[in-house]
Amino acid sequence: MAATTGRSCLQYLIHLAQDNLDFRLPEIKSLLALRGKPFRPCENYKEKTPFWVLGELCEEDVHGIMTRSVCAKSAFELWGHGKTHCELKTSLLKYPKENMSPYTQKDSTYRINVYTFNKTLEFKDRIERIDALDYLSFDGTVNLKTPQHTFSLLEDYGTDPNNIPDQPLYVYFGRWIADGQRELIRSYSVKNRHFIGNTSMEACLSFIMANHAGVKKNDLVFDPFVGTGSLLIACSHFGAYVCGTDIDYNTIHGKGRSSRTKQKWRGPDENIRANLRQYGKEMTYVDVLVSDASKRVWRTGLHFDAIITDPPYGIRESTRRTGSHKDVTKPPEDYFGESHVPVSMAYHLSDIFADLLTFAAHHLVAGGRLVYWLPVHSPEYCDEMVPLHPCLKMISNSEQTLSSHTSRRLITMEKFKEPEESDALVDTSEPCYSPYQGHNAFREKYFSGVNKRGLKEEEDKTHINGV
Repeated sequence: MAATTGRSCLQYLIHLAQDNLDFRLPEIKSLLALRGKPFRPCENYKEKTPFWVLGELCEEDVHGIMTRSVCAKSAFELWGHGKTHCELKTSLLKYPKENMSPYTQKDSTYRINVYTFNKTLEFKDRIERIDALDYLSFDGTVNLKTPQHTFSLLEDYGTDPNNIPDQPLYVYFGRWIADGQRELIRSYSVKNRHFIGNTSMEACLSFIMANHAGVKKNDLVFDPFVGTGSLLIACSHFGAYVCGTDIDYNTIHGKGRSSRTKQKWRGPDENIRANLRQYGKEMTYVDVLVSDASKRVWRTGLHFDAIITDPPYGIRESTRRTGSHKDVTKPPEDYFGESHVPVSMAYHLSDIFADLLTFAAHHLVAGGRLVYWLPVHSPEYCDEMVPLHPCLKMISNSEQTLSSHTSRRLITMEKFKEPEESDALVDTSEPCYSPYQGHNAFREKYFSGVNKRGLKEEEDKTHINGV
């Protein structure tokens, strides 16, 4: 780090993966917020492109992002950029020599990589690109295997694979700093996980959710719909202590039918704790309980640093809670017979989200985050459908498409104040805080096959009939 002392005018280039596009910006912003730094994009910033140039950061900040991000591939100290190689040369020659000199000295070793996005260059073309950089004063020795410093020339050919230009749209050159954590997607893949279920969250999205929540070492993280614990595993990787609840006794205790194609029943050690043990994270395991998310079972004053969850939508897993529509006769106080296990009843999505937000308002620490998935019927979606709470502010709302007519939104909220008695009055007086009942029909809309065209035809018919 001594080489960075006194260096000024630094900008950093982030190379992002071109998947989960909607989740990239909230992830990077959340990781910067952990370090108390703002998101400051520089000129030519476009959210959906694979290259972002950021300012007002130091190299430690960039390392902090890259040690956690699964959306970012690599990060570079940007030395020059331009729309053409000629502009790149002009930019590089203007870059302060004092910023370059620590990495171009005679006793150093280096290599130069050429990376192209949306186009493949032949080897000879790559060599030509490197040879054309002879105007840079690299006094060190080339070492292709173990260089002290790695530099990269990056060419952006746009995002349309069917319309690739002959020349790059933009060119960058910089010093490589660090790679992101894309390897976690493979090493934590559910395909190789000990205990899985029908709705186990894939590794990439689990880590994205943990990053959106700003989970850090020694945090206490809770998942009220824990399932097989995929979200807890991602949070434990970042050093958090994890716990959760689920209404499904068989899932919590690892009993019943297996979700694997060639295995009929679950094994004796298939449970969430065994999953954490598989990744060497058993020390972070607090406990998981069989519990109904609609019931208040936690004592007042218990607070979590983050609540991260994927509630059931009624598609692969039913939305149920304990209770009955029948009249229940309360037994006398002196009755000492066997305890009754209540039957289950429907738990509407609107109630699930209302209870979840209320729980978060009461049991998150100040500044703690709630991250959860909200399923929606795409043709009718609008931002007003997202549940709100007087104690929680919206941080981000990102979309993942499920089908032609359905999607789910990854909602991140942050607690900014403690609940007050007046908040209960706000819930009933202001429509924006009322549960959106349209969520309750998501299952029917999911299986209906209704698309935008069908919806438009119905609207046209209604207009013609004058209804």
